[in-house]
Amino acid sequence: MELRMNTIDIVVADLEASVAFYRRLGVEFKVDAAFPDHAGADLPGGLHLMLDTEPFRASTTPGWSKPSGGPRVFLAFQAPTPAGVDSTYAELIEAGYQGIKEPWDAYWGMRYATVADPDGNGVDLYCPLPAN
Repeated sequence: MELRMNTIDIVVADLEASVAFYRRLGVEFKVDAAFPDHAGADLPGGLHLMLDTEPFRASTTPGWSKPSGGPRVFLAFQAPTPAGVDSTYAELIEAGYQGIKEPWDAYWGMRYATVADPDGNGVDLYCPLPAN
């Protein structure tokens, strides 16, 4: 049997807050009225991103409990330009989201920044730097 990974599921404390955060990054989630603790978004390339509330995950996964510690998940969003990394980071900080790492020119040749989503998961913003 050949398996294909096509879905990422993030457990969230507040579904509405998380949907609003990811909408700012261009991800449009759909919430089915029959399942108000779950949202899904189809992404390019056949990938599907889901958000499930903590109570929903606890009800479907025996023994699950909310993890503690730093971000365990990092999602990465590519900006069209290095300046786009800076402006998106500034927009998110201005909207009240927590910055983890301000924009910087990473040694691997990218403009990079990291913010936290409403649950503290890392969200990287990046763009390759122009070649010198």
